[in-house]
Amino acid sequence: MRTRVLLLFVLLVGCAKENLPFSSGELTGVVTPPPADWTAIAADEVVQFETRAPDPYSVNLWVLGQGQRLYVFAGGSRSNWVEDIELNPNVRMKIGDAIYELTAVRVHDADEFETFAQGWQAKYGNRPWNDDVRETYLMRLNPTEKDT
Repeated sequence: MRTRVLLLFVLLVGCAKENLPFSSGELTGVVTPPPADWTAIAADEVVQFETRAPDPYSVNLWVLGQGQRLYVFAGGSRSNWVEDIELNPNVRMKIGDAIYELTAVRVHDADEFETFAQGWQAKYGNRPWNDDVRETYLMRLNPTEKDT
């Protein structure tokens, strides 16, 4: 048992922070203007995502970039990051060393959700498990006003 605990500790310490499944605080990196097209930049399966209310809180999430649109999806779960966005829509996304400052907006439009769902299926191999836009938390991440 002691060997297993030691092995687990070594694995956790040796892993990069962005690969661990734990939440943390403020992300560090170079603040970068958002691109005109998110498709290639958001090609990674998992990115680091930070909410700003009441204190910086970051988690690893799946992300979908579709041209000018960037999305994160919580399904029907009101996770901590969804609740934070309801208090303060200002968020940050870390991809590589770049930090993108964005504003999260919940998607309520069924056609936009369907376009997202088709892209999600193409990227991750399955449709979002709850596809009723009224019951899910799909967030479109828009550039902040200073970037427009």
